[in-house]
Amino acid sequence: MTFRYSYTFPISGPNKLPRFRKWAAEHAPEIEVSLPPQVPVKSEAMTIRLKSAEDRQTLLSRMNGVKL
Repeated sequence: MTFRYSYTFPISGPNKLPRFRKWAAEHAPEIEVSLPPQVPVKSEAMTIRLKSAEDRQTLLSRMNGVKL
């Protein structure tokens, strides 16, 4: 199965990938994600890839109100 769905969310500052990985491991360990190889420090958003629409909806609901 491939990562056919994407989700772009606001995130700023340095170390976006490690911060997201830590949050995902704690709050959504069952959701498989494909992360970009790097994200520029000046970027204010990050796009991740997901395997299903259900995973996307679950992640959306869990990230509601979370400041990364």
